[in-house]
Amino acid sequence: MQAGSAKPLTRVAVYQRTVGASAERVWENVHDWAHLPWLHGSSFSSIECLDSGPWGWRARVGLEPADAHEILLELVLDDSGSRYVSRTLEGEGAGSEIWTSVQPLDPERTQISVEFWLPGVDPARADRLGESYTALYTRLWDEDESMMVRRGRLLAGRSSRGARRVELGPLEALRARLPLCVELSGRPFRLLELDGELVAHAAVCPHLLGPLERGEVREGAVACPWHGYRFDVRTGRSRDGRRLRLDRAPRVEIDASGGVVLSL
Repeated sequence: MQAGSAKPLTRVAVYQRTVGASAERVWENVHDWAHLPWLHGSSFSSIECLDSGPWGWRARVGLEPADAHEILLELVLDDSGSRYVSRTLEGEGAGSEIWTSVQPLDPERTQISVEFWLPGVDPARADRLGESYTALYTRLWDEDESMMVRRGRLLAGRSSRGARRVELGPLEALRARLPLCVELSGRPFRLLELDGELVAHAAVCPHLLGPLERGEVREGAVACPWHGYRFDVRTGRSRDGRRLRLDRAPRVEIDASGGVVLSL
């Protein structure tokens, strides 16, 4: 565990957990550098990928708080195919290595073991540093697991079955419940009010199935909280110039009794 550092490395902690997602989802997440400043916004402020491939990736990463220094981070897969290492090459924590082992348990569970190796550690501070890294990685894996579980569930269970019409009650009473998520034909949609108009949009990002129902809407566009992809809530078209668009949205109608109806 000495590679990439002039100082001897000390293991300050080991963090283990079982995540409720397949190893396929975990490895997909490992390669997905772009989600760091979005899903993990409390820890990372920005990312610029310098290189990537089947071997891993290398990027300049901004840390939170926003005035914290930038680091050069490299993630490399081990030849065994069951481990990867995250190395800080420049900036705060330079020389540290974080080794993660990935062991499939069954199609819906994966065992994770993370070892934290730091250079030049004062033995008196080792336990405190280990606790800090363990707390950080507990939060990061909590956030990652929520993304992996949602993606796995949607990939396994997307269906065209279900109601194609739903009645939501009187308009005035409905306004107090907005924004509101509903399901039609097995797909989630969000209903909100925009400039006095009721608008429905698909709640699944077409990129990696992110939760648009939690995305902030600004200037008529919703941003995915996983990767920041933006879509026009009225048309479903990409606001970033990407060749992506949202699923067709339900029609919003007012029936004869003054009730709001969504239909596909």
